[in-house]
Amino acid sequence: MASVDPLAFNPLALLERGVYEWNQWRQRLTPPEARRDQGDRINLREARLRQAQLPQVNFSLVDCCMADLRHADLRHADLREALLYTADLSYAQLESAILTGADLRETLLHDSNLEGATLNAAVLTNADLTRAVLREASLCQADLRQASLNQTDACMAQFQGADLSGADLNGAVLYTSDLSRALLKGTTLNQADLREANLAMAVLQDAVLHEADLTAAMGSATNMIGASFHRATLDIANLSLANLCMANLSQAYLRGTTLIGANLIGANLHCAHLAHANLESADIREGILRRADLRQANLRYANLRMANMAEADLRGADLRGADLTHANLWGTQIEGTCFVDVTMPNGKAYPG
Repeated sequence: MASVDPLAFNPLALLERGVYEWNQWRQRLTPPEARRDQGDRINLREARLRQAQLPQVNFSLVDCCMADLRHADLRHADLREALLYTADLSYAQLESAILTGADLRETLLHDSNLEGATLNAAVLTNADLTRAVLREASLCQADLRQASLNQTDACMAQFQGADLSGADLNGAVLYTSDLSRALLKGTTLNQADLREANLAMAVLQDAVLHEADLTAAMGSATNMIGASFHRATLDIANLSLANLCMANLSQAYLRGTTLIGANLIGANLHCAHLAHANLESADIREGILRRADLRQANLRYANLRMANMAEADLRGADLRGADLTHANLWGTQIEGTCFVDVTMPNGKAYPG
C-alpha cells in the first residue's frame, strides 16, 4: 500500500516549514486531492497566521475561512478561488496577489495593500476595504455589493462590469479608474475623487455623489437616474446621452461639460454652474434651472418645455431652435442671447 503523507492531515505543520516546501507539496497533489468541493479543500479554517511570511504561497482553492491573516505577507500569492469568508486580512500585504474567483464575503481587508492585485470575479459582498490600497488592481466582474471602500485608494483600478451596488465609497480615490458598465445603484460616493474616471454605460441610479470630483470624467450613455450630485464638480466631463432624469445637480459645477442629447427631464439644476456647457439637443423638460449660470452655453435644439429658468443667467447663450414652451423666464438675464428659431413660452416662434 502507498504510504499516506501525514502532512496532508496537518497542513499548518507543513506551512511552518516554509513557502517553498508548501508549494512543492501543492504541486505534487493529485487532482482528486485538489478538487473544488468544499469538503475536499485543504483545511486552514481559523488558522492563526498573523504576521506570517507567505510571499508567493500557493493558497489556491484553500479553505481559509475565519483565518487570522492580519499583517501577513501574501505578496504575489496565488489565492485563486480560495475560501476567505470572514477571514481577517487587515493590514495584510497582498501586492500583485491573485484572488480571481476568491470568496471574500465579509472579509476584513481594511488598511490592506492590494496594489496590482487581481480580484476578477471575486465575491466581496459586505467586505471591509476601508483605507485599503487598490491602485492598479483588477476587479472586473467582482461582486462588491454593500462593501465598504471608504477612503480606499483605487487609482487606475479596473472595475469593468463590477457590482458595487449599495457600497460605501465615500472619500475614495478613483482617479482615472475604469468603472465602465459597472453597477453602482444606490452607491455612496460623497467627496470621492473620480477625476478622469471612465463611467461609460455604468449604472449610477440613485447614487449619492455630494461634493464628488468628476472633472473630465467619461460618463457617456451612463444611467444616472435619480442620482444626487449636490455641489459636485463635473467640469469638462463628457455626459453625452447620459440619463440624468430627476437627478439632483443643484449647485454642481458643470463648466464646459458636454451634455449633448442628455436626458435631464425633471432634473434639479438650481444654482448650477453651466457656463460654456454643451447642452445641444438635451431634454430638460420640467427641469429646475432657477438661478443657474448658463453664460455662453450651447442650448441649441434643447427641449426646455415647462422648465423653471427664473433668474437664470443666459447671457451669450445659444438657444437656436430650442423649445421654451411654458418655460419660466422671469428675471432671466438674456443680454446677447441667441433666440433664432426659438419657440417662446407663449408657444410662438421668436420674434413673433
